[in-house]
Amino acid sequence: MSEPVGWLRAVVVDAIDPTRLAEFWQAVLGVGVVEVQADWIQLAPDRGRAYLAFQPVSDPAEAGRTRTRIDLEVEDMDAARARIEALGGAFVAPIPEMTGGVHYRMADPEGNEFTVVLPLPPELATQAYRNG
Repeated sequence: MSEPVGWLRAVVVDAIDPTRLAEFWQAVLGVGVVEVQADWIQLAPDRGRAYLAFQPVSDPAEAGRTRTRIDLEVEDMDAARARIEALGGAFVAPIPEMTGGVHYRMADPEGNEFTVVLPLPPELATQAYRNG
């Protein structure tokens, strides 16, 4: 087994109505909300320590082929990108964050998209995983 590139942080859903989906999944999983921003609603982790998050799209066609994607947390964005590409994946696009940072939208060898992200800042990580 090889050294991991990163670890699963979240499953993110591109949603026409993020609030409605967040409320639905809160009830299904029995969890609360830990973060709400104009372009993001994040639920608390469930018993498995994973969490769902929701981002808005105005038109289902804008969501592309994949309306649900994995966020892969890594220590080094560029090293992760290089390793993913060496494994047969592809860089799709940079994704700017509202806070000024950037994520990398990547694709696996079959074109399934996922996002490479840096770890949460300590204060957000503590809040996000406290209720998990």
